[in-house]
Amino acid sequence: MSPVLVAASAYGADLVRRVGHADLVPMVAAAGAAGLEIRRELFDGPQDLTALRALLAQHKLFAVYSAPLELFGADGRFDHVQMTQTMAEAEEVGARFLKVSLGHFSAGSDLQSLLRFLSHAPIEVLLENDQTPQGGRLEPIVSFLALCTGNGYAFGMTFDMGNWRWQGVDPETAARSLAPHVRYVHCKGVQEDRGKLKAVPLQAQDSHWQAMLAHFPTGILRAIEFPLVGSDLEETTRRHVAMLAAV
Repeated sequence: MSPVLVAASAYGADLVRRVGHADLVPMVAAAGAAGLEIRRELFDGPQDLTALRALLAQHKLFAVYSAPLELFGADGRFDHVQMTQTMAEAEEVGARFLKVSLGHFSAGSDLQSLLRFLSHAPIEVLLENDQTPQGGRLEPIVSFLALCTGNGYAFGMTFDMGNWRWQGVDPETAARSLAPHVRYVHCKGVQEDRGKLKAVPLQAQDSHWQAMLAHFPTGILRAIEFPLVGSDLEETTRRHVAMLAAV
């Protein structure tokens, strides 16, 4: 069985902001998940991350810390101050990975400043393909990862199988191109609704997402990042955790 996390966002922004991440921990653990992806953008005021770390440990869960942070701003600069603060938060909560997006990367971006920071970082940073034009296209991501490798740093990826649709990228093509870098997979389906794309739950009978996971190492870490809804959230979570764990 493969380890499955639940992204807090799967329960909806309104619920998470109202009850807090700590309230999700017992349910996620009872549903058989291996961990919780903490979403910084869903914090409602100051957080006691040390207490959250202790609660996660009590329920034998680990954390991934997801922050709405772009590695490079529109000016191509690496924001050392913001990354240092975000890394400190990830360390405080005991996260296994810190997940960020690429931002405005180009040949003129300050790659060396980022690599110097990463060489001393206490937690591994993973790059996610997001839904933005600057951070969700395949070509800049491939170029960035190749340059990191050429500079002696093996940058890992969070591969979001659904986000490619926002950029018109074939997820299978992306999986083949990026497989050596992928450490963690965001699992979700995507449908069009009234001209807009939206995340939807994966279905056990759908072979496409299972075939995509086959591009990556057996047992790779994966997360539920599609909406979990229903009158019994624990049972809904348990069912989807079991489905993803079995693939």
